[in-house]
Amino acid sequence: MNEQVQIDMTSTALSEAELSVEDLWIRYYGLGGGISAFEVQCYLTGQLSLPSLERNLLAEAANELLELTTVQTRVPVHSESDADSPDRDPRRGLGAAGAFLFSAVEQENERLAALDRTRLLDSFPEARFDRYTQQAKEHFQVSSSIIALLDDRRLFLKSVLGPIEQNLPREITFCDTTVRNAGPLIINDALEDERFRQNPLVLGEPFIRFYAGYPLRGPGGWTVGTLCVIDQKPRDFSVEDGQFLKDLARLVQEEILNR
Repeated sequence: MNEQVQIDMTSTALSEAELSVEDLWIRYYGLGGGISAFEVQCYLTGQLSLPSLERNLLAEAANELLELTTVQTRVPVHSESDADSPDRDPRRGLGAAGAFLFSAVEQENERLAALDRTRLLDSFPEARFDRYTQQAKEHFQVSSSIIALLDDRRLFLKSVLGPIEQNLPREITFCDTTVRNAGPLIINDALEDERFRQNPLVLGEPFIRFYAGYPLRGPGGWTVGTLCVIDQKPRDFSVEDGQFLKDLARLVQEEILNR
């Protein structure tokens, strides 16, 4: 069974029955499903490919919900006799959850492919992203806030407030470290951090002392960029600050996936 057919039928059925993705996920989780509601949303919007087992479990969950409605639509299931494309790497269906199955080079290739699927690289500024950099700058009272996307060689600023240069070489940026992290990167004082004290962005313009960045995930759960705040003075970073940055990053992530 073609994956896109299952996606289309599931989306149609949910719409006809006035059911939400959250309704579907709750039933799917009750059947033993292992992916998050966010990943289900990504799957239904074509941002994440799933192995047939998870697709069938979602189909079963949808059909059980539909039994309680007057809607006649049902989601077909994939059978073992359904032939997937022979050149499709089954690891890719797992997205970033299967990163441990890839070499470092393969992981980076998958990450770059996910970035390409966002179609945001080298795109024009958009108010839907600028509102979040504005919120970040105002909340943290810093000189700069950015939403950055990282390709194989540079930092593209999708949204920027402050004196941060466009298309900086990736290897000298703090964001290059952030995209390799599972969580945020917080540098209270760059001059006190052995990793960054000799960095040209610390010793020269824009003279970074404080940095807080949160990784942004794109299609397949691969990290494609960062939401960051930057200042020329060292500062503390509280638990509340961390939660605010995390919540804001999730909103930016939704914009990336809703492209």
